[in-house]
Amino acid sequence: MTPSSPALCLITPGHVASTPRLVKNADALAAAGYRVHVVCGRHFPPADRLDAEIFAMARWTHTQVEFGGAAAAPAKIVGRAARLLGRTGALPGFLAARAHQPLVGALAAAAARVPADLYFGHGLAGLPAAAAAARRRGRPYGFDAEDFHDAETAEAAADPVESAARRRIQSDLIPGCAVFTAASPLIARAYARAYGREPLPLLNVFPLEQAPAAPAVPAPLSDGRPARLYWFSQTVGPGRGLEAMAAAIGRMRIPAELHLRGFVDRRYAAELEARAGAPGRIHFLAPAAPGEMARLAAEFDLGLSTEESNPPNRDLCLTNKIFIYLLAGIPQLLSDTSAQSALAPELGAAALLGSLADPSGVAHRLDAFFADSPGVAAARAAAWRLARERFCWDLEQRRLLQAVAGALPL
Repeated sequence: MTPSSPALCLITPGHVASTPRLVKNADALAAAGYRVHVVCGRHFPPADRLDAEIFAMARWTHTQVEFGGAAAAPAKIVGRAARLLGRTGALPGFLAARAHQPLVGALAAAAARVPADLYFGHGLAGLPAAAAAARRRGRPYGFDAEDFHDAETAEAAADPVESAARRRIQSDLIPGCAVFTAASPLIARAYARAYGREPLPLLNVFPLEQAPAAPAVPAPLSDGRPARLYWFSQTVGPGRGLEAMAAAIGRMRIPAELHLRGFVDRRYAAELEARAGAPGRIHFLAPAAPGEMARLAAEFDLGLSTEESNPPNRDLCLTNKIFIYLLAGIPQLLSDTSAQSALAPELGAAALLGSLADPSGVAHRLDAFFADSPGVAAARAAAWRLARERFCWDLEQRRLLQAVAGALPL
C-alpha cells in the first residue's frame, strides 16, 4: 500500500461488529494494497467493546457516526417529516433515504470527507450514502446487498411508507452501481427479477486464518456426556427458529443441550427454557468477537442454521453461521428454507435438513445422527474439508477483488 494506491470508502449504518461481511471486505481490500476507510454507525453501546477489538487489529482506518444524542436530533426530525410526507404520495429519492434511515445524510457527509476512488455501500442505508458521497467527489459507487431488502423484515413489508422508500432507493440507485454484489445466489436472482440487474453472488464465507489450528476431537457421547448443539448471533431472540429447537431438544431421547451465544432478554431466555421442558438444557453464552466465532464453535457437536421462511428474505439468504460451522469443522442442521435446501447437496454429509414446523421430526433426526458415531466423525471431517476446498474467503475474495478492480476509474 502506497499513497498512490487506489482509495476505497466502505459505508455501513451498523456497528462493524454486527457487519462481519463489511469487515471481511475491508480486510481483503486492504491486504490487496488498497487504502481503505470505513464509515460506520454507532448506536448500540454493548457493541462498542467488540468494535474496539476489530479496530485495534484493522489495517484500515475508520470514522464512527453517532446515531444518538443531540447531534442526531435534527436528522431524526427530518426523517419523521419524510415519513409523514410518504403517507401522502411518492417521495423523491433523497427523502426516501431519510424516511428509511434519518442519519443517512450524516453517513454521506462523513464518507464525502474521505477522498476515495470508489464508495461502497453496505446495508440499505449505505447505498444512498455511498451514491451521495460519490456524486460530491465525482467518483463511482457500489452496493453490497447482504439481504433482499424489499422483503428483509415483516415490519418493513407491513409498512407502506418504508416499503415504498426501499423500492425508491434501490430503483433509483442500483442502475448506477459500478459494482453490485449480493450474499447468496437466490438473493441475486430476486434482485434480477425486481430491478432488472443481477448482482455478483459473494458468499458469507470466512478466512482460513480464523479457523482452529486442527480439527477438534470431542469426547464420545458414549461417555455419558450430552450432545452439545450451538447457535450464535449478536442477539438471541425470536424469529430465528430457536423456539422450535428448544422444543426439539426437549423431545430427544439422547441427552442434549442447546448453547446460545449473544445478547438475550431475560424473558425470552425463560421462554426457551420452558419450551425445552427441563432445567439445564439451555445455556446462554456471552457475545464474542466475530473473528473468534469459528474457534469458539469448534468445541460443539452440531451447529444450528435454523432460518425461518418468513419474511421472504430469510428464505433466500445463506447466513454467516453456515460457513462458520464449516470453518470450525462441525456438522450442522439446516432448516429447509429455499436457499438452504439448494445448498444442502453441496454440503453432503456435513449437513442435515430439518423442518422447524416439525420439532418431533427434528428430534428424531438428531437422535439418529448422534447414535451413529462413525457417521458423526465423517460429518466433522466433511465440514473441515469443505471449508478448505470450497467455502472459504481465501477463495471467494478473488471475485470481490476482480469486481472492485473492474469498477475503478482508469
